[in-house]
Amino acid sequence: MLAVYRHDTHKLRKRSHDAAADEFAGVRVNEDVPRGADADAALLSRPRGEPEQTVANHASPYRLSLRTGDTVVEDRVGAGEMDAAVRELVSIADAEVAHRAWLQCDVAACFNESVYYPYTSVKYHVLLAAALLSNYRAGAGFDELSFVVDDPDAAVTPHRTVFHSDRVSLRVTCEPGDRPAAALGQAPARSFADTWSRVPRRPAGVDPDEHRQWRILDAQLRRIRAWSTALQFLEDSLAAVEAAGSMGGVGGAGDAE
Repeated sequence: MLAVYRHDTHKLRKRSHDAAADEFAGVRVNEDVPRGADADAALLSRPRGEPEQTVANHASPYRLSLRTGDTVVEDRVGAGEMDAAVRELVSIADAEVAHRAWLQCDVAACFNESVYYPYTSVKYHVLLAAALLSNYRAGAGFDELSFVVDDPDAAVTPHRTVFHSDRVSLRVTCEPGDRPAAALGQAPARSFADTWSRVPRRPAGVDPDEHRQWRILDAQLRRIRAWSTALQFLEDSLAAVEAAGSMGGVGGAGDAE
C-alpha cells in the first residue's frame, strides 16, 4: 500500500511523469500502482482519451480552487516549506500512518492531477487510488464498491476512508454494512454528482435540512462530476465555514469538471 501513497510524488515536486525520479528522500517513489487502481482512480476525475486544456492561461501544476477560482498554493503552504513537507510525507514507512497523513495533508491539496484539469486534486486522487487498491486486494471488483457516509466521530477505516473531518467522513468500500451508501456503478467514471445524489441520507455536517447554506453546498456537490474536484471542494468549503466562524462562504465558482 505504500506505493500508492508515493506514486504521484513527481506531481508534488512539479515534475512531469517522464521526468519522475525513481527515488526521493531515500525511498522508492513514482512506482506503478498495482491492479490498475491508479488508472481507475484517474477515470473518476478525468475523461478518457487525449487531454484538452480546460482553463485558458493556467498551464500550472498548482490547483485552481473551484470555490474561489484562485490558485490555492499561497493559502496552503509557503514555497520554502514545500520540499520539507513533501519529504516528510514521502518518508512515512507505515502505510496506515501514510493514509492518515494524506487525509490531513495541506501540501497535496495545492496540486492538481493534471495541468489540463486544474480543478482536480492530487490529494483526493491518491486517497481514491488507495481505496480502490485496498478493495481490489480484498478481491472486490469496481462494480461491487459503494460510497459510504460514516459518522464523523467513528474511527477512520485504513486506506478506505477518502474524506474525514469533524463534520463529514466518507468511505469507498465493498463492505458498506448498514451505513447510508450508494453504489459506484459498473465502471470508473466521473460520476460523483450522480453518486452523491443517490446516497439515501446526507452527512450530518452537510445536511440540507440543517441550514440554508448547507443546501447550497449540497446543491453544488450534486453538480460536480469529477470525484477529486468534488472532495476537494467539500474540504475547501468546510474550511471556509470554520475560518468564517459561521455558515457563510460555501458557494462555488461554477460548474467546472
